[in-house]
Amino acid sequence: MPTTLLAFLGACTLIAASPGPSTVLIIKQSLHSRRSGFLTVLGNETGVFVWGVVAALGLTALLTASEIAYDVMRVVGAVVLVGFGVQALRQARRAEAGAEGGAGEWQSGGRTGWAAYRAGLLLNLANPKAAVFALSFLPQFVPEGAPHLPTMVGLAALWAVYEVGYYGLYVWFVGRLRTVLSRAGVRRRLEQVSGGVLLLLGVRMALES
Repeated sequence: MPTTLLAFLGACTLIAASPGPSTVLIIKQSLHSRRSGFLTVLGNETGVFVWGVVAALGLTALLTASEIAYDVMRVVGAVVLVGFGVQALRQARRAEAGAEGGAGEWQSGGRTGWAAYRAGLLLNLANPKAAVFALSFLPQFVPEGAPHLPTMVGLAALWAVYEVGYYGLYVWFVGRLRTVLSRAGVRRRLEQVSGGVLLLLGVRMALES
């Protein structure tokens, strides 16, 4: 079991280190505040745990078996990504228009705690790839002879908690660079980049078959 857990945590590290929509959103939210970034992490990992439980119950198999259901979720996920991307670009544009106001413009554009948590949760739950990945990933680490359901739920919880710590480092790192990132021009450019990346990821998801 210890060997299995070490292999599992190693795999979780590789998954978290792979850049994706969640990473972009977490960094984007952390530009506003550490609180916003960390609550986005908690929302995202709630989604990870939910998909893990769904996979443990075998419900994710219904998604993979139904092309219509998968396509519906794919389109919804694409809309969510495009929405976040457009929102980021609009925030950058508003900041540019009020650049003479300094960093206060960014503070007024910050998200509430619930909005940050909801953003992370929604982004994860709207991604059908996250559901399919949980279904294929978690069973590989269930030891032979172990009870399937509780073991997979436990692994899903461990996965989510581990990623809270991992992505928390991103939030901390962005916070450490606050002196540089507090410059309006730098933050505006980062907002534009994150918005453009989210927008492109949404378009790519929409076009995938």
